[in-house]
Parts: sequence; C-alpha cells; structure tokens
Amino acid sequence: MKVQHVDRDAHTAAGAASPVVSKDGSTRAKIGFKRKLAAYFQLTKPRVIELLLVTTLPTMIFAQPERGTFPSIGLILATMIGGAFAAGSAGAFNCYLDRDIDKVMHRTEKRPLVTGEVTPREALIFSWALGIAAVVILTVGANALAGFLGAVAIFFYVVIYTLILKRRTRQNIVWGGAAGCMPVLIAWAAVRDSLDWPALILFLIIFLWTPPHYWPLSMKYREDYTNAHVPMLGAVAGAKVVSIQVVLYAWATLACSLLLVIVGPTGFVYALTALAVGGWFVYESHRLYRSAQTGEVTDKKAMKVFHGSISYLSFLFLALAIDPFVGPTITSLLAF
Repeated sequence: MKVQHVDRDAHTAAGAASPVVSKDGSTRAKIGFKRKLAAYFQLTKPRVIELLLVTTLPTMIFAQPERGTFPSIGLILATMIGGAFAAGSAGAFNCYLDRDIDKVMHRTEKRPLVTGEVTPREALIFSWALGIAAVVILTVGANALAGFLGAVAIFFYVVIYTLILKRRTRQNIVWGGAAGCMPVLIAWAAVRDSLDWPALILFLIIFLWTPPHYWPLSMKYREDYTNAHVPMLGAVAGAKVVSIQVVLYAWATLACSLLLVIVGPTGFVYALTALAVGGWFVYESHRLYRSAQTGEVTDKKAMKVFHGSISYLSFLFLALAIDPFVGPTITSLLAF
C-alpha cells in the first residue's frame, strides 16, 4: 500500500488547523500566521467597528467651526485609527470575558476564543495593547479630552456593560449601549477640544437608536440568549412587549434627531433626511408591532428592522456630513 506523505509545515503555514493538546487536556487549533492574524482581527468585532466609524467622520465634519470645511487629514486619521483601536479593544475584552457563553450560542460559537485559534492569555494581552494604543493615538494625535473619552468608552463597554449589566438585567443594552455612543463625543472633542450641546444630542440619538436596533436581533436569537442565561429583552419577553419598546424608542430617536435642527447648526439636507429616514424607521417598527399583535412576527421581519436601523443611521450621518456644504443653516434663516 502506498502511503502519501503530507508536508505538515507547509500545510500549517497556509493557515490550516491541526489539533494541539494543552496541559489541561483540552484541544485548540495550531494555525499559521495568516489565520492567526485573521483570528485577532475577528476578536475586535470588525462589523461593530465599521458601524461606529460611520458616525465618527461625519461628526468631525459637522463639528468644524468653519462650516463647509474639512478637519486636517492628520486629525482625521488619528481619530479614526484611535477610535477603531478603542472599539477593537472593547470588543476583544468582551470576547475574553464572554468566552463561556459564546460556546453555547450558535451566533458566537465560531469566535476565535471558542475555536481555540486564540488563547485567553493572548486575547487579554491583545485587548490591553489595543486599548493603550488607542488612548495614546487619540491623546497625541487629537487631544487629551479625546484620549480620555476613548478610555471611558472602553471602560464602559467592558466593565459597565459586559461585567455588570449584560447577565443581570433586561435593560443591559439600554444602558450598556452608551459605550456605542462614545465615538461621536470622541469625534467632536477631537475637533473642538470640548463637548457642546450638538455633540450631546448626537450621543442621545445613538443612545435611543441602540435598543430598537438590537432588540429585533435578540428576537431572532432568543434561544441562544436563553441557553446562555443572558436576559436580552427578546429572550425574556414576548414579541408584543419587544415590539412596543421598539416602536417607542424609534419615535424617541426620530424626535431627538429633529432636536438637532433646533440646536444646530444644521440645514435642510440634514432636516429633510432626518424626517424621511426617521419616518421610515418608525414605519418599519410599527410593521413589526402589527405583526407581533397578530402573532405573525417572524425572524425575517425582526431582522428587517435590525438591518433597516443600520441603514437609518448610515443615511442620517451621511446627511450630517453633507449638510455643512449645502446652503445656510435653518437657524440662520429663522434669524431673519
């Protein structure tokens, strides 16, 4: 019988996994450099980072003291990279702390700490390194206030949300979601070196948007959260209760987005966009509510609201970035 030999080193270098038995008898994956790098990247929750950065640059443009101008390239890069590192650090810490429940959830069962592609020690070192780098980049590249807010964002997500709220209360995503609002404060502080009312309103918009964004997702993965004993609203309450809350928060988000028109300085591009996409977001939330009342709610309908909420926030902040370059502000027109 002819035996076929395999070049094990070449196979591993290409990124394929081979089992390694650790001291405690468990197995983990021995992988190549490229796959290890990809695993570290996945620890940062890149899709969350992408969503957070969608709000950062528009806020920086909107925060410019001289309307219709851009911040310097250096400041943009420092704020975007520092913000991405801060979000990545928080995500990696979250993966480290939640690795026990990630094992029992289908949605998270392929995360690097579950598959063994990254060890807990490696993940912890990586999390601290990213967090320290984020604060240094924001402080040096922008200012001390931006660096401080970056540190606060990491602390809030890791300690307040992950360690304290997530496994204890159905309101976890409401208050814990404040960490996801921090990029707009960091962006504003990077440009202005202060926190002003428009920045706080942008913070509040994302704060109110987070529950109707995430709760529909928790409806789809309610079995996952139930098995993991995480009291997400979609897992501990019925569809009727969840849908009512989604509607209420969607309306609150719309109202808060229009408040920025008054506090300003915004023009008609932002105002009309906020009204249009906000109205659409509310409409989709009401459709989910009606389906829940008749017992016809499905995962597909819940996920439509989830994905729609992402589109809503993207269009709103795109309008925020365009608005300073198009026409006078509404407040200046009203002054006449």
